[in-house]
Amino acid sequence: MVLKIRSFALPVCLTVLCAQAIAAQEPVRYREFVMGSDLASVAKLAGTAPTGAKVIHTRPAVMQELEWRPRYYSGGVAPRTDPVDVMLFKFYDDQLFMVVADYDRRRTEGMSAEDMIGAISETYGPVSQVPSRTLGTPTVQYGFPDTPLAVWGTNEYSVTLLRVAYPASFRLVVAHTRLENLARTATAAAVRQDTDEAPQRELARQKREAADSAAAQEKAKTENKAQFRP
Repeated sequence: MVLKIRSFALPVCLTVLCAQAIAAQEPVRYREFVMGSDLASVAKLAGTAPTGAKVIHTRPAVMQELEWRPRYYSGGVAPRTDPVDVMLFKFYDDQLFMVVADYDRRRTEGMSAEDMIGAISETYGPVSQVPSRTLGTPTVQYGFPDTPLAVWGTNEYSVTLLRVAYPASFRLVVAHTRLENLARTATAAAVRQDTDEAPQRELARQKREAADSAAAQEKAKTENKAQFRP
């Protein structure tokens, strides 16, 4: 009997472990947008053109951002009822590493932080952290910092719910940890490079403007001299 119980328990344990392994391998996503996807794939899902992406930096890595408003997407299901006002997709070397979703105030009116946390937990599971203070460097708009309300995730990804002070609303940030760290490092390096090269770029700009001005003056002189009659 003991052997039978053990022989039965073993496949059950293996099944549970396999299920956990499969769950752990699930790609990080926000809705249908999978982290690590390229710009073309994300733009296709959103029904927008990838050419609409804004280039933030080109070195040491290509950093791009694509803004999307779901309610203007005719291919969506009941887009007018979508609570998201605008999504911002951020890419590091053509890999989606962050999605920032700003919720429409009208679609979340009357909902408390607890209501939002409960709804998001249905997708991402139990809250892993309830911030007692601002996490890291907050996003600041119009002089008002965003306030983190709850965090979900693992070592691979994070999902952060924030309360935006002005205009009062909710924001959800879904990030791929490894890619986000690479993007942060690349951004810092790009800023340093831009700062170091700023004097040289300014000098080159002044030289171009002087050359353009001289060329325009010469052209005007040639035309006017040929037509001039005292």
